Amino acid sequence: MSPLNQVINYTKSLKIEIYIASFYSVLNKIFDLAPPILIGAAVEVVVNKENSFLAKFGFEEPFTQLLLIAFATLLVWGLESVFEYLFSVKWRGIAQKLQHILRRDTYNHVQNLDMNYFEDKNSGQLISVISDDVNQLERFLNDGFNSILQVITTVVIVGFIFFYSAPSVAIFSFLPIPIILFGSFLYQKKLQPLYSEVRGRVGLLNEALVNNFRGIATIKSYTAEDFESKKLDELSLSYCESNEKAIKVSSAFGPLIRMAVVMGFIATLLLGGKLTIAGSLSVGVYSVLVFMTQRLLWPLTRLGATFDMYQRSMASASRIFNLLDTPIKLIEGTKELPPAAKGIVEFKNVDFSYSEDAKILKDVSFKINAGEMFAIVGSTGSGKSTIVKLLNRFYDINKGEISIDGINIKDLKFKSLREKMSLVSQEQYLFYGSVESNVAYGQDDYKKEDLERSAENSEAKDFINSMPQTWDTKIGERGQKLSGGQQQRLTIARALMKDAPILILDEATSSVDNETEAAIQRSLDKVSKKKTTIVIAHRLSTIVNADKIIVLDHGKVVEQGTHDELVQKDGMYSKLWKVQTGL
Repeated sequence: MSPLNQVINYTKSLKIEIYIASFYSVLNKIFDLAPPILIGAAVEVVVNKENSFLAKFGFEEPFTQLLLIAFATLLVWGLESVFEYLFSVKWRGIAQKLQHILRRDTYNHVQNLDMNYFEDKNSGQLISVISDDVNQLERFLNDGFNSILQVITTVVIVGFIFFYSAPSVAIFSFLPIPIILFGSFLYQKKLQPLYSEVRGRVGLLNEALVNNFRGIATIKSYTAEDFESKKLDELSLSYCESNEKAIKVSSAFGPLIRMAVVMGFIATLLLGGKLTIAGSLSVGVYSVLVFMTQRLLWPLTRLGATFDMYQRSMASASRIFNLLDTPIKLIEGTKELPPAAKGIVEFKNVDFSYSEDAKILKDVSFKINAGEMFAIVGSTGSGKSTIVKLLNRFYDINKGEISIDGINIKDLKFKSLREKMSLVSQEQYLFYGSVESNVAYGQDDYKKEDLERSAENSEAKDFINSMPQTWDTKIGERGQKLSGGQQQRLTIARALMKDAPILILDEATSSVDNETEAAIQRSLDKVSKKKTTIVIAHRLSTIVNADKIIVLDHGKVVEQGTHDELVQKDGMYSKLWKVQTGL
């Protein structure tokens, strides 16, 4: 389906409003084309006086006829202005609504895409589609679509007047129209790939900007400002060059149209003038035809700019709908966990790989009982964090089964599954905003005392109270105004604030000092008493009190038991413990 057809399908909910806006636009153009007729009538009065066309209706006095034409002119201009206001407001309203619907639906669709989709995409490209491309389409609907509608209305009305008044003149005057339409189709084929390239270059430019702003500290620390500036300069120039190629082609369209239309004007001037001199065409009608040709000339010469806008918007629409058509591979289930979920987690013979050539987990099985503290340890790349991702069903397993409270997570709705888990990731993310908005993230209805309790249990209360505006303090993008330890404590507070039955701590104390780690550990021991707690840790000192520990090595469970049991086995865990404690 072409981008235009996809846009049309997407405007079905706005169909009535589009009809009304089109009606206003057509009426505006009808009244806009009325003045040349009134001018022709005035010329007719001046030339023929009592024998003019209006005299047949009982207005024999020439000045009375002119007064009548003056009143009609005032009425016509007034109505033209009214309908210009109405169609402008209506079309712009439709453009705003459609851009809102497209931006909302595109964003919601992207949110629901699988995690592996984001591994191959840069956020700058996605922002370019959701922001720039949607805006490009909105600009065309604001002005371009209405321009095309008014050109069509002009051609129809002027054509009717010409063929009614002087068919022989009309044939030659309208001869350029098919040439213009044929040329438009040729230009469409030429411009389409050029503007697709332009939109792609915009995406690359946005991609670079997003990456650079996010990594500004790294750029500064490596004194790579000149390097990044040069790289951005090259991308910007590449975008300009693509745009220039498209502009050269599109800019030639307007002059060509102008030359085609002027041939129609010359035909009207010469053939109409000859008929008028011969007496077979009245002076008034000849005046109307000349002025109407001019009215036809102006919108047709603007057709080049409108067509340019159309091609830009269709290139953007193509990118928008390609994104909307990206399939969602993870299909959510239909079941829901009960509000008072126990939090029993079980992995049965689970195999998983991100790609076909490397298996990450191999026949992993374990069970976590409700209220247990369960720890997962192993070397880097052994699959610890992958277990957390699979439990949240960010990916689907290749083999086996994962269940919560005896229900396969594939059968659960995503919301029901994920709202039962509080996750503190090793890659903590804080949003631009206040301390309070970050700790209470995702919750519309909460109590201040719950915030205070979560801050206290995460050892964040003291540093929050010491900040200039305490809970209202802005922490900057990604929490850049905070230290690594402060950021980590806020993410732990956010997880505690959610108060889900399953608490997952993926290297939750990796960014804090030993003293803070010990304080957080004491707090977690308290808050995790009634929760199923899954802890992934490099620092084995944080999991000595775990009810059960499994040791992963190259995706396999090689050991499991309590801390004391594993130390006594003198296996992989025991060796890690000795390295970290210096025994």
